[in-house]
Amino acid sequence: MTSFLVQSGGPASGPPGRGLRIAIVGPSHPFKGGVAAHTTQTAHALAAAGHEVELVSWSRLYPHSLYPGEQAVPEGGPDLPPYPNTTRPLRWDRPGTWWNTGKHLRDVDLVIVVVVVPIQVPSLLTLVRSIRVASRGRRVGAPKPGIVAIAHNVVPHETHPGGELLIRKMLRSVDGIVVHSAEQAQLAHDLGLDRRPVVTVPLAPHLPGGLPDRAGRQLAAARPARAEGDPLRVLTLGMVREYKGYDLLLEAAKGVPEVSVTVAGEQWGAAGERVRELAADPALAGRVDVRPGYVAGVDIPPLLARHDVLALPYRHATASQNVLLGHAHGLPVLATSVGTFGDDVHDGVDGLLVPPGDVPALVSALKQLAAPGELDRLRAGLPDIDLTGPWDRYVAALTGVTPVESRR
Repeated sequence: MTSFLVQSGGPASGPPGRGLRIAIVGPSHPFKGGVAAHTTQTAHALAAAGHEVELVSWSRLYPHSLYPGEQAVPEGGPDLPPYPNTTRPLRWDRPGTWWNTGKHLRDVDLVIVVVVVPIQVPSLLTLVRSIRVASRGRRVGAPKPGIVAIAHNVVPHETHPGGELLIRKMLRSVDGIVVHSAEQAQLAHDLGLDRRPVVTVPLAPHLPGGLPDRAGRQLAAARPARAEGDPLRVLTLGMVREYKGYDLLLEAAKGVPEVSVTVAGEQWGAAGERVRELAADPALAGRVDVRPGYVAGVDIPPLLARHDVLALPYRHATASQNVLLGHAHGLPVLATSVGTFGDDVHDGVDGLLVPPGDVPALVSALKQLAAPGELDRLRAGLPDIDLTGPWDRYVAALTGVTPVESRR
């Protein structure tokens, strides 16, 4: 791991004897999704490490035409504790808020900008430019804010005209870039982004509600054993989008009668329509449970407890905590070898890995999982879950402090 937060050629730093003044700019509760949860948890982790942290978020995140579902958690119920020092000055439809927010941040030591989708790049570029201009007015000798991007997707999941160009321009505007996998670091290199320091650190876990509590562990322990003739209960969890490959899993399940599949999550556009179409196929009659709509954090543990396997049949991916989520709740994971899944799933030990886009391989994996004794064998290989160490390393990467173990 490399120290990289640069101001005038050096690491970010505040006055001796205290932590940094840090602003994180990104989506947070009550917005839905893993990025909002991760941003919120990052603020908590930085504050716990002794830094003075403000979470700068949005009051309006996207145009409805680009995000047709409900953007906020229903009834505002948090999937994890909200960060107390959160402000919401940013709106996608008011450019003045982009510039004024940047001016407000000129006196902090470090600004962390969460970069996810191209549609937000104009606002974030304006904010960065405003910080640069406003910080010129700081007293002589005072260090200017370091600006770091957390790049969840160096290349967008879905192709949009000009999307890659916008992300590249955004990432070139900052002092350093954090990515979550070697694959994403290579993409940054291929795009010429290594003119800025690029640091790879695994995505730190932000499980809804943290690790299962006593009740959650009891739910997992009480998972009914499969009797002879019972179906293998496979769960897919999260927004239905084309790149997640849920349709491929259903295609595979047609050829494995001893498998049932639950598809739980919001369904959008053609991807949702395809899932509904497959669920109605006579070959899957009575074996697919489609549960449309947002799955709140409080509903995830009991949903996982009613299934045997968590499936992640993605066509492509970057970094995800979903393998950790399944393992934390006692489920082996069936995943494709994309993104970080190949690192998170130990094939044949705590789950199975198959090539992306390969329906016959999914068929074989489902048959193996349904075989007598296979689930028990994989459950015995599930790892212990550590929520502390990954966050220590993540905070160290963001603040430019190289952990002791990285110096060895």
